[in-house]
Amino acid sequence: MIDLNTKSISLDNLGIENATIRYQLSSSELHQETLEKKQGEESSLGAIAVNTGEFTGRSPMDRFIVKDDVTKDEIWWGDINIPFESDKFDALYKKVTAYLSDKEVFVRDSYACADENYKLNIRVVNEYPWSNMFAYNMFLRPTEEELKGFTPEWTVINAPGFMADAEVDGTRQHNFAILNFGKKIALIGGTGYTGEIKKGIFSALNFILPVFKNTLPMHCSANVGKDGDTAIFFGLSGTGKTTLSADPDRKLIGDDEHGWTNENTVFNFEGGCYAKVIDLTEEKEPDIYHAIKKGAILENVIMDENGVIDFEDTSITQNTRVSYPIYHIDNIQEGSIGSNPKNIFFLTADAFGVLPPISKLSPGQAAYHFISGYTAKVAGTEAGVTEPQPSFSACFGAPFMPLHPTRYAEMLSKKMQDAGVTVWLVNTGWTGGPYGVGHRMALKYTRAMITAAMDGSLEEANKDNYHVHSVFGVQQPRVCPNVPTEVLSPRKSWNNDEGYYKTAQKLADSFKDNFKKFEEYANEEIMAGGPLV
Repeated sequence: MIDLNTKSISLDNLGIENATIRYQLSSSELHQETLEKKQGEESSLGAIAVNTGEFTGRSPMDRFIVKDDVTKDEIWWGDINIPFESDKFDALYKKVTAYLSDKEVFVRDSYACADENYKLNIRVVNEYPWSNMFAYNMFLRPTEEELKGFTPEWTVINAPGFMADAEVDGTRQHNFAILNFGKKIALIGGTGYTGEIKKGIFSALNFILPVFKNTLPMHCSANVGKDGDTAIFFGLSGTGKTTLSADPDRKLIGDDEHGWTNENTVFNFEGGCYAKVIDLTEEKEPDIYHAIKKGAILENVIMDENGVIDFEDTSITQNTRVSYPIYHIDNIQEGSIGSNPKNIFFLTADAFGVLPPISKLSPGQAAYHFISGYTAKVAGTEAGVTEPQPSFSACFGAPFMPLHPTRYAEMLSKKMQDAGVTVWLVNTGWTGGPYGVGHRMALKYTRAMITAAMDGSLEEANKDNYHVHSVFGVQQPRVCPNVPTEVLSPRKSWNNDEGYYKTAQKLADSFKDNFKKFEEYANEEIMAGGPLV
């Protein structure tokens, strides 16, 4: 047996010299290191709680990609994929590695992609023990035998305490997350937010898989039923991907990032889950609640003197989080791989309250809504947001997509048609009026609608009797098992036809305005998938 704590590794090849290397520490050891360094506290549930500091979420304007021979002709350059000069990267990299030299660092070898044919070996170098524990939770964990001959392909260097000098280093401000595809390095500094670590590798895979492996990367959760039927859930943060895929009657493949291969498999990129815990309750989300135990990391939550968490307290951030290894969930799919999906769900939290709680999409509509990636921001979630605002993120994950969105949409359309997938648009947001007037869709009804879609009873109950929505053109079911009929019609839930149609038209106009930048790339079928008026 190899003693991982004493295995001799060197970081000299990375430019990190004379460091005290804490290699492949266990989750328990990293938990203890965090407590001893007073970088976190233990909650009453056993999970460690940390504060990520200045940044409690990603910083999209500080995410860069090095523009070189590998990327210059492939990347969709712009406000999302911001170019960074190679020589500036090299100079900044030297500064970061010099900063980590002579320090204690925490090093972890792990990999992404559960399918052996797509495996990506990763070495993560962290300044803090809890950041390394996050990497343990979120990436896939090699066996001791696999570690003996482990050769990293990509390296993540994470130094939250290093602050860039924007004028000298070419960054926007002191924090940064930079991908270098030529050197296969993700360089992160100036931010303690752990999500930058996982999203760096996710962004890398969103380039590697379609360009080199002809495989579709997806920002989605996935689960599998007793009969082997796979379901995929696309959606932006806060729309319910993690919650709805954690179904007691189905096995979880993964909650955030997957690949869909030409061999008709869907595989998880990760080895864990990173869930929002705002307003979490044991009753509403038992799987996530029970996963919060020793080995999990809570971020930016408020606890009392006894370590009891107030999940409703957003005084630090709305984006309170927990990361945990996937084995903290009881009902998981062994190997984290499923077959071709039968159903795909696009989740949106429509704060305008006009989209149906569930509707069926044609292939053209599916492509249109996938490219659009709609959800809504509600008052109070961001400075300056005082009423609902539409928010569009192409492919339900634009900040992580290095290629043009239509490249992913074309791959998805082909796979959906080849596999005969049914695509559903699900509104997990508001009903009975917009945010501030109506109320959030009941989780029990959303679960019932999704269950009915997956077991075929929704289609059977409606057959050719779907109602075509007069503004968005989607097929709206009139009945659904275990859901009151009045819940299915957003117009009726308002009890104000004029207000409903006025708001629906306003949202439809937002869709059309957003889609203008994609029109030159979209075919007639996709364009016909947009709002009718």
